[in-house]
Amino acid sequence: MPDFIYLASQSPRRLQLLEQWGVRCELLLPDAWEDVEALEAVRPGESPATYVQRVTGLKLDAALARLKRRGLPGAPVLCADTTVALGRQILGKPADAAEARRMLARLSGQRHRVLTAVAVGVAGRHVDRHWAALSRSWVTFETVGASRIARYVVSGEPMGKAGAYAIQGRAALWVRHISGSYSGIMGLPAHETAQVLASAGVRLG
Repeated sequence: MPDFIYLASQSPRRLQLLEQWGVRCELLLPDAWEDVEALEAVRPGESPATYVQRVTGLKLDAALARLKRRGLPGAPVLCADTTVALGRQILGKPADAAEARRMLARLSGQRHRVLTAVAVGVAGRHVDRHWAALSRSWVTFETVGASRIARYVVSGEPMGKAGAYAIQGRAALWVRHISGSYSGIMGLPAHETAQVLASAGVRLG
């Protein structure tokens, strides 16, 4: 078994967490022609849990195909995806500052879910092997006024983040209560990640 894994994610937070846990990573990022955003399209009536697991599976399939296409040495490939849900409504990455402000205004004073799916795959000659897990956490925001939201959005931090916030950034000041996995809310749940990596032969801790 190789002493490293491939991380098929552009998230610096996921890379940082894996390195903190002692996992050596090589990035396996998409080619310029790959339409990664298309993989994140929501299907009509899709539940948040179904959505985030489906998208993670699609990203893993694309990453394993990328590994084979490039002829890289074999090693487990890890993918993850995070979504924020208010009821059954999925709050993904905001398209612009106005959408970020609208999302945060909706989350103000509310309890919402953060769902992070993680999957690991190993490429095989005939059949690829997959292992997956889902982390469910709950976050409650205090009531946040429009001016505070506007200042936060101007900082640029909400862009590229599900639900338009980063729990490890300035938005932490708004959090009244968390239940679940803090690292899962960041984007990579420690316990579930250790489980799927162990299934693929990679031991943590």
